[in-house]
Amino acid sequence: MKLLRSTEELERLRKELASRRTPDAVVRVCSTGCRALGALEVCSALEQEVASRRLGDRVRVVRTGCHGLCAAAVAVVIDPLGIFYQGVTPEDAAEIVEETALGGRVVDRLCYKDGDETIPLQKDIPFYQHQTRLVLRNCGVVDPRSLEDSLAHGAYASAARTLRDMSPEDVLEEVLKSGLRGRGGAGFPTGRKWQFARDVPAQPKYVICNADEGDPGAFMDRALLEGDPHLIIEGMVVGAYAIGASRGLIYVRAEYPIAIEHTQLALEQAREVGLLGENILGSDFSFDIEVMQGAGAFVCGEETALIASIEGRRGMPRPRPPFPAESGLHDCPTNINNVETWANVPRIVQQGGESYAEIGTEGSKGTKIFALAGRVQNTGLVEVPMGATLRQIIFDIGGGIPRGRKFKAAQMGGPSGGCVPARYLDLPIDYDSVKAVGAIMGSGGLIVMDEATCMVDIARFFTDFVQHESCGKCVPCRIGTKRMLEILTRITSGEGEPEDTDRLERLGDMISRTSLCGLGQTAPNPVLSTLRHFRDEYIAHIAGRQCPAHSCEALITTTCASACPAGVNVPEYVALIADGRFAEALDIIRRRNPFPSVCGRACHHPCEMFCRRGDVDDPIAVRHLKRFVADYVEQVRPSHIWQGPREGRVAVVGAGPAGLTAAYFLALMGREVKVFEALDVPGGMMAAGIPAYRLPRQALDRDIEYIRQAGVEIETNQRIDSLKDLSEAGFDAVFVAVGAGRDVGLGLPGEKADGVHDALSFLRRVSRGEVDELSGRVVVIGGGNAAIDSARTALRLGGDPVTILYRRTRDEMPALREEIEDAVTEGVDLRYLVSPVAIDGDSRPLLVRCAEMALGEADESGRRRPIPKAGREVAFEADHVIIAVGQSADLEFAASDGKLVVSRGRIIADSTTQRSGDGPFFAGGDAVTGPATLIEAVAAGQRAARAIDVFLGGTGELPPDAGLASRRKPPEEEGELRRSTVRTLSRKERRSGFAEVVAGYSAQEACREAGRCLRCDLEK
Repeated sequence: MKLLRSTEELERLRKELASRRTPDAVVRVCSTGCRALGALEVCSALEQEVASRRLGDRVRVVRTGCHGLCAAAVAVVIDPLGIFYQGVTPEDAAEIVEETALGGRVVDRLCYKDGDETIPLQKDIPFYQHQTRLVLRNCGVVDPRSLEDSLAHGAYASAARTLRDMSPEDVLEEVLKSGLRGRGGAGFPTGRKWQFARDVPAQPKYVICNADEGDPGAFMDRALLEGDPHLIIEGMVVGAYAIGASRGLIYVRAEYPIAIEHTQLALEQAREVGLLGENILGSDFSFDIEVMQGAGAFVCGEETALIASIEGRRGMPRPRPPFPAESGLHDCPTNINNVETWANVPRIVQQGGESYAEIGTEGSKGTKIFALAGRVQNTGLVEVPMGATLRQIIFDIGGGIPRGRKFKAAQMGGPSGGCVPARYLDLPIDYDSVKAVGAIMGSGGLIVMDEATCMVDIARFFTDFVQHESCGKCVPCRIGTKRMLEILTRITSGEGEPEDTDRLERLGDMISRTSLCGLGQTAPNPVLSTLRHFRDEYIAHIAGRQCPAHSCEALITTTCASACPAGVNVPEYVALIADGRFAEALDIIRRRNPFPSVCGRACHHPCEMFCRRGDVDDPIAVRHLKRFVADYVEQVRPSHIWQGPREGRVAVVGAGPAGLTAAYFLALMGREVKVFEALDVPGGMMAAGIPAYRLPRQALDRDIEYIRQAGVEIETNQRIDSLKDLSEAGFDAVFVAVGAGRDVGLGLPGEKADGVHDALSFLRRVSRGEVDELSGRVVVIGGGNAAIDSARTALRLGGDPVTILYRRTRDEMPALREEIEDAVTEGVDLRYLVSPVAIDGDSRPLLVRCAEMALGEADESGRRRPIPKAGREVAFEADHVIIAVGQSADLEFAASDGKLVVSRGRIIADSTTQRSGDGPFFAGGDAVTGPATLIEAVAAGQRAARAIDVFLGGTGELPPDAGLASRRKPPEEEGELRRSTVRTLSRKERRSGFAEVVAGYSAQEACREAGRCLRCDLEK
């Protein structure tokens, strides 16, 4: 290209480039970030295909920068159709050229998938659809190695306008009007920073682009330099003109070889045509830029440390003032901005400061680029307006959390930032709002964490990073972070002390107040923010020696066993199943859980949620394996039955899962146990509340019979009216586990009308055979398992249609995912965002009047609060209304004689000893926690048994549950198998009766599925 001597020549060249014939198709391949997965090979294959078919005039292959959607690597866009392909390999090249580039046809298998939907066009993919890509508009579009391509897409138009039409004061005025704040972390107003540098009369002046991107998980600056280097150069030209600088430097870490290569090439191209150097575009302004490679020290992100590094000294910060604007590089006035800040400047000039400021919040203008990483479906580069919420970024753009897990927190601002919890999902993100919740905007790293992320370990990780990267100049940072790291390491190793949380807070406060530079001052942020928002996790590590995220290796055996509330040794019994040793596998389960038949059907299987195999493809089907051995193995007597005389009499009130579990283990420990149940059958809600299509009665009876054989006596139809009577009857200890078997109403007008039923009483009557038909329209109110069970039961009894009303959306329903899906499969109509306000009518049909709802901001759990829409109602006619909105415990007997501590409808019991009050009285299960899951009730009974045994003078030890399985990993071919599916009844078969829906595994299928286990227990 020839030397451009004026802005007019630049515009003529741009028009000439635009007038050139464009090919029929342009295939744009991400060849920067996607290189790790073979992008260059894909480019070569496409180019070879085009060349071999002599299609150069019809098809052009462009090696672009990052398209943004890193989860889709290798990403390819075919224009002008805008078709987006993901996961492209060299083998796909011929098909892409033939079908799409030439034929305009979509290759479905390469398209982005959103659930079952195939989305061929890039603009329709939610990841792109919900973004505002202004700074990133040319990333993934232009060839970053081609000045011609960049000019054709608008490069240097703002620089030309600046030099032709604007004075330095004009430029400063526009930047001040724009409200642009530095994108490197602190968010200082860019216009004011430039003004400081301009006002200093000394010469020469420097501008520096800080590309020393050191935050773990951040890659915004790298992607901009790799994908659109001329944009950053143009921004620096404009900034240098405004400030009066003659020299510029781009300080980039040596670990960014592609960014360095593309930037150096772009600088050479710009010099060649007169966009850098003497008298740029024929003006009086002269300016040039060079690249300086840094060694990757995190501290060199701090301005004065960066300057020291450029000058050849060790990168260490110095006290300020003087600020770099007064005395910076070589003691000359220096302005430093990061890559993204410079990249915003051309747009401000192009559209004007006031127009630019229309995007964003009052105190934070424009857009912000985030590097979305961690536990999120769509990782990559995201650009959104300031004021966007975490929910929009993580769920609308990022696609939500993989594996059905819950969002827990987002680490913002890198090692100097903080963890923002779920309750702030709807907080508009800007510099000020993020600071208010204990984090900082930082350069834009955003690491998403789910419930499998340990917040204490996250704090330890970032503290380890900043301690390692500390320059060591000041004592608070050098020594203080070391002491914090020692404490955090001790806590995650199970050796924490109760005083550690206070120590961490005192150290954090001291370090933030007394450190020399901003990096040291913000180093405690990850610790302080996790203490602020997740203190309970620190307490669990210290007091309970437990990691609630099942992550800290020193505190768990395997993630699956740790995630099981009852502590069942999952890898052990799965390995036994893989070897065909089914009876031994069942025995291992029963050493921690006496309900394998029940839990094999109705457990919410948290073990699968945390199974590491799920990070590869699908988690091991632990629940189905448990059910298989429970059904397959013939009933045998307990292997650890007590043989000697029994000592210590224990009364258990309630024959639900908590009560029977406690009784079972106490019997194995040699105690004389008697269970009192008010209903006519044992099992509690397992018997009365879980329908037969989920839990056949014979399966429950099998488990209860096993408990009886362990030495437990069960009396039904025995309601206890006074705990005092049990003490006087000679019982040495009493365990109250009455569950939450009483429905909680809504308090609606008309709730007592004929045809309105409580869910639990309805399910109980069906289980007893008292209701065998339910004709007409059925409306169920609620979103939990009781609501789903009631709806599916109503279908089987003849209800038509059956409609569930829920005040939130499906995503917020607390019922098990698979139960919701089964309900929809069977024909239940789910209506969301409606909340009943009244039930009208004295006779059938009834009219359920509902307020239409909208979702507001997040509650403590991260679920969005439903808010009524003013004046908006909808009504549903019904012959039967079933209310399933909650349950509570009947504790009148417990409170009557003052033996237990009762508050707000729950028994107050010590979380460790399970004792309530001063006497020999213990409590657990739903009566203490409120409605919980089946396996949580089993765990509560297990803990109670151990505590009661210790109270009576025993050791509280459970039977050993390890050492039986072989210590070999599965063969590689088994490790590559996908999860085995289970057979289920058809929709017609389901609705015709109460036959069990899921058929379960055969022996062959069970062994095959068990063989997929990665045997994480063998890694230690």
